[in-house]
Amino acid sequence: MPPPAPPQPADLRPPEANTDERTTLLTFLRYLREAVIRKAEDVPDAAARTSAVPSGTSLLGLVRHLAAVELNWFVWAYQGPDREPWDDDTTPAGGETVASAVAAYRDAIRQADAVITGCDDLGRPGARSLRETAPPSMRWILVHMIE
Repeated sequence: MPPPAPPQPADLRPPEANTDERTTLLTFLRYLREAVIRKAEDVPDAAARTSAVPSGTSLLGLVRHLAAVELNWFVWAYQGPDREPWDDDTTPAGGETVASAVAAYRDAIRQADAVITGCDDLGRPGARSLRETAPPSMRWILVHMIE
C-alpha cells in the first residue's frame, strides 16, 4: 500500500488589510496571485490543458494569460519600454507544463513588482495604454489586476 499523500495546503484566506491604500492594493494583488499559483501547482499537466468552459481556455492558458497581463500592463503600458507588447495567447505551447507556466508567471510578477516598487505616486499615469484610452494610472492598473 502506498504511503498517504501529504496534506494539501489550505486555501489562502483573503487578507485583512486595514492600512493605507497602496498596502491594501498590493496585499490583495499578492493574495490573488498566490491563490492562482497554489491552485494550479498540483494540477496534472494533462488536466491543466483541458478546457471546461465555452471559451476554450484551460487552466494552463489562464496562467499564461495572467503572466502576459502582468507584463503588458505594468511593464509595457506603465513603464513603457521600446518593444511590442507580450503575446497574450492562451493556447499552451507543445511542451509547456504547469511548472513552466507558473515559473513564467512568477517571473512576470517579479518584473511587475519592480515597476510597482518604482512608482511613488499611484495617481501618476503610465507611458501608454493597451486600450484606446489615455494611459491609466498605477492605481487603475492595480485595481484592474485585482478585479
